[in-house]
Amino acid sequence: MSTFTSTPLFGGALIVDLPSNFADVSTIRQVPDHQEVFLDKDGFSSIIFDITERVGLAGTGPAIDGAALTTHLEDIVDSDIDTVKVWNTSNTQFSKLPEETPAYTLIATQTPPPEPGSKSPDFTAIVLTLIRLEREKTDILVTINVPHIKGEYSAEEVDMQVGKQGKLIENAVEYAAKIWETFKIKDWGLFNEV
Repeated sequence: MSTFTSTPLFGGALIVDLPSNFADVSTIRQVPDHQEVFLDKDGFSSIIFDITERVGLAGTGPAIDGAALTTHLEDIVDSDIDTVKVWNTSNTQFSKLPEETPAYTLIATQTPPPEPGSKSPDFTAIVLTLIRLEREKTDILVTINVPHIKGEYSAEEVDMQVGKQGKLIENAVEYAAKIWETFKIKDWGLFNEV
């Protein structure tokens, strides 16, 4: 079981509990103003909070929001969409956001083409949560990237086809659940500035 620390984001406008072993990347390199990035000090995983302009059609619902989730996933993986497999998509409830706030989470894997002698991951798991704030014309993305590098995980533990996620993905899902439980918007004015 991980320990978590209450962490202010975007100058304290947002607050969330993050794993205590994750460090704020902005202390070592520049991060765009619309992002907050945290890296696992003991591994290779990252958690990224991204405030973006709302994409897609006005309104909400499975078709509109599903298309937005797909658009954001395509932006994240760039031109490598054919290397991505989405395993699961679900509605998500945030405990400290208004109940009617649409939110969705998907679990995907991205498998790069094999490159002999490369230190590239075998695959990267992506736990992507989208929060849709229509009135603010904003989408908030929470992306947990979990690279699976040979020697850093047990290949026998992971078989997404049959629902075996393995320890690294299980940890990421635990982090996501804690974010859903603790993510809070303290200053809605933040969305007028972005």
